[in-house]
Amino acid sequence: MTSVLVHPQGAATAVAKVLDLLGASWKTVDDTTEAAGSEPSGGWAGAIVAVDDDPERAFELARWVRSREQATTSILMLVSAELLPELGDHTTLFDDFCLTPFHPAELEARLDHLLIRSDGDDAIITYGPLSLNVETYQAMIDRRPLDLTYMEYELLRYLTASPGKVFSREILLSEVWGYDYYGGARTVDVHIRRLRSKLGEEHANLISTVRSVGYRLGQAKWT
Repeated sequence: MTSVLVHPQGAATAVAKVLDLLGASWKTVDDTTEAAGSEPSGGWAGAIVAVDDDPERAFELARWVRSREQATTSILMLVSAELLPELGDHTTLFDDFCLTPFHPAELEARLDHLLIRSDGDDAIITYGPLSLNVETYQAMIDRRPLDLTYMEYELLRYLTASPGKVFSREILLSEVWGYDYYGGARTVDVHIRRLRSKLGEEHANLISTVRSVGYRLGQAKWT
């Protein structure tokens, strides 16, 4: 189970429900001594550090997390708008931040992305609510598993690896299906239609049609 460090203890009330929803175990600590003494054998997958009550101690804890020999823990800072300038002097101590008071859905989305990234490294490809595990051939949208065929997965993986880039049907045929595949461009269209259906109405527009060219996943890089 994913283990998350929460600092300080008073922050637990605000984040507990979100962590429970994500299926993560968590431990609240007030200082680095407690953090070191309660660290699980597999290490902390993530750390949520609330800055407002005691910025100096919060940054000290984040500095400790970063200084460890295997410092792969992703750090999310919780900070009020008034103290946001404080983060500007400590950009190396966190991976993302969330303004307080936060909406639970926003915190969930940020933690979900952060924990997936820390768990999988290069094995995980993510784009917004979409994540693909290239080792297990699993795909999820908003943490909902997608039931994809092998070629649907391969097509989605290829598009997700280069978000914003437009690929012609011919390129997709040669790169995903292979040069020795004799199917026509309609093969790509059919698979794109199936992918959009499985992504669901809310996320179908992740894959865009570029008229007279082909398809891309995500927004164009110049928008």
